[in-house]
Amino acid sequence: MCSSKPQQSDTGAARESSLQLKVEIRYNRGVSTSNPFYSPKTALITGASSGIGLELAHLFARDGYRLVLLARNRNTLRQIGDDLQARYSVTVRIAPKDLAHPATPAELYQELQEAGVVLDVLVNNAGFGLSGAFQSTDWNIEAEMMQVNIVAATQLTKLFLPQIRAREGKIMNVASTAAFQPGPFMSVYYASKAYILSFSEALAEELEGSGVTVTCLCPGPVKTNFQRRAYLQGTAMVNSPLLVDVREVARLGYEGMMRGKRLVIPGWKNRVGVELLRFSPRSVVTKVVRRLQEKKNG
Repeated sequence: MCSSKPQQSDTGAARESSLQLKVEIRYNRGVSTSNPFYSPKTALITGASSGIGLELAHLFARDGYRLVLLARNRNTLRQIGDDLQARYSVTVRIAPKDLAHPATPAELYQELQEAGVVLDVLVNNAGFGLSGAFQSTDWNIEAEMMQVNIVAATQLTKLFLPQIRAREGKIMNVASTAAFQPGPFMSVYYASKAYILSFSEALAEELEGSGVTVTCLCPGPVKTNFQRRAYLQGTAMVNSPLLVDVREVARLGYEGMMRGKRLVIPGWKNRVGVELLRFSPRSVVTKVVRRLQEKKNG
């Protein structure tokens, strides 16, 4: 199992380290993979300590993948890694890191390069939301949200794509049905998921015929720690009839990715809802989402 490198407190040293990483990564991204089809394969899963990410980790481990699991909580990751190794007899490497820190993707890439770990699959699952009127929400939290939901996912894809392409592997980006419409009172979160959907579909088309597939998993409401962190208590979303079990979401996403599907929307109600959006006036859709997101107590 791995451990994260200690963070430098000195601003100048951190900036110098960041510049060095950029140079090294520019040099190393063309790393040779002499036998790209050896088994077992390796998957990196972000946001792997709970919810969809944890369930995906079980599915990959069941099928014999070696795992790199990234999340913020070291103790939780260590327990999960021990459990997966004991249950499935696979190698698990933990990366207790916070993707809200801009340096994290490059640090992780460099560590895996130095350890000789080459990816076959990248799962960009980490993400979080924040509810409330945009005028009143905390900018620092929203900046971190954009860093995690958008920037980190994009940078990890940029860094690891050469390896994945050499090995004809797979990428899964976890978005949401929120990607298909504006989201009053969760405006930044909805917009971040719209970005992930658009990015995934565009990248999938760019990589058509390369042997690499890109899947965008767009679940509707799922009962995980997401609701608590996004302060959704008291909204209609918490007890939504569109809720789908987290294990079912992970299973459908995993199977869709293995088949090379570009878009997976778990739950027939969610799929119907997305189709209806195509025929509904944008202004009406936005008002409906507002009713779902507003606090019951106003």
